[in-house]
Amino acid sequence: MFTVTYAQLNAWLTAFLWPFTRIAALVAAAPVLGHTSLPARVKIGLAAFITLIVAPTLPPMPQVTVFSAAGVWVLVMQLLIGAALGFAMQLVFAAVEMAGTLVGLQMGLGFATFFDPSSNASAQVISSFLNMIAMIAFLAFNGHLQMITALIGSFQSVPIAAAVYGPPGMRTLVEWGGAIFTAGLLLSLPVVIALLVANLSLGILNRAAPQIGIFQIGFSVTLMVGMLLLMLMLPNMIPFFARLIDAGVDEMGRVAAALHG
Repeated sequence: MFTVTYAQLNAWLTAFLWPFTRIAALVAAAPVLGHTSLPARVKIGLAAFITLIVAPTLPPMPQVTVFSAAGVWVLVMQLLIGAALGFAMQLVFAAVEMAGTLVGLQMGLGFATFFDPSSNASAQVISSFLNMIAMIAFLAFNGHLQMITALIGSFQSVPIAAAVYGPPGMRTLVEWGGAIFTAGLLLSLPVVIALLVANLSLGILNRAAPQIGIFQIGFSVTLMVGMLLLMLMLPNMIPFFARLIDAGVDEMGRVAAALHG
């Protein structure tokens, strides 16, 4: 007769449940993998599949009961670590969306919005367009595989049995947010400056020849200049996105190290 003791059951649960919580939290918070168009069953299955592969290679688990107060606290810490690592990569796409928002406002497309299921809010057309290109680049450069590799490496830098210090990791995450939004501003800067020059030129032309009717042609001019500049910038955007993705993967390791204190 096959019998299982409570100690064996607890060891099996801890070996799977705690790594699964960290991996599932990253899958839920990460870009592309956590997109709302991806069914929840697929996300859970992906997290469970990765856990089954990774769990046998992990360091020894804490000798605590899963459903005790200490076990629940370990579970919460794994949730925090996974969400922080996923959010570090999500900030890359937030910066791209911010760049698209700035460009869309300068082009006069601030009113052109539609519902974005990934953020459950309205998003501008240019912002969604750049975000789509960033997602394609993310998959083309194997960003999802690099992200999973960084997650697996976090089990070595922050073992499940290790104490987690939240403030240093959150501070590192906030500093990364400031740096990445600066990169988003730099991404939009060429188009913003060019459109500013175009608007200034139209203003001067309106003062020199009011009968032309600048308000009738101004929107068409700024829209045409903005689309032309986006088309010219597109070949240089892909290497820029690749550098942002690499920086996001590196930042995941720094956030994990900071959480470990």
